[in-house]
Amino acid sequence: MPLILLIEDNHDIAAMVGEHLEQAGYEMDFAADGITGLHLAVTQDFDAIILDLMLPGMDGLEICRKLRSEAGKTTPILMLTARDTLEDKVSGLDAGADDYLVKPFEMDELDARLRALLRRAGGEVAAGVLRVADLRVDTGTLEVSRAGQALSLAPIGLKLLIALMRASPRVLSRQALEREVWGSVAPDSDALRSHLYNLRKVIDKPFGHPLLHTVAGMGYRLAERDGD
Repeated sequence: MPLILLIEDNHDIAAMVGEHLEQAGYEMDFAADGITGLHLAVTQDFDAIILDLMLPGMDGLEICRKLRSEAGKTTPILMLTARDTLEDKVSGLDAGADDYLVKPFEMDELDARLRALLRRAGGEVAAGVLRVADLRVDTGTLEVSRAGQALSLAPIGLKLLIALMRASPRVLSRQALEREVWGSVAPDSDALRSHLYNLRKVIDKPFGHPLLHTVAGMGYRLAERDGD
């Protein structure tokens, strides 16, 4: 039974979501403020976290950042937000959220997105080591390194990287990458762009030359040189 942490300060929303997910077969834990939620997320192992953006004590963006950069947690995070601007959505993804829902939302969509997150987090990959230039991914341990330096990726970034490395040096279209990561649950049009931006920051920015290339009108490819 998957264990889900719901961090939500609105009692009515928390009760509605908690009751629905418990009836759907999930085990639930709850926090009504950011500090308690962060403590639970760091000290316990959850299969996924449903995280409100606006919280007392510490907001959802700060919780995401601390979980990813300080605690090294890769637990899938579904962010709930009443803000629906592009800037707000990209900020959530940049902070480390894997997906988001804009309030008010339908429970069927919450179910679908939560199942998709759990499938991706638990998806099996064939054990082995993938290499492109000095970039290395061990698909058994999910360890990533470049030039011998260990790198930390969020779950969606890791999924994207493995898909691109397996296809290298071929180009993967935007649609192919979206299907690889989100399956039949289509993401917001800017979600893939934001995750690829974060992936570039980790695997390319600190190093001498880029490996992740955008091929105009076609998609993306991972190769030592853009023309390889």
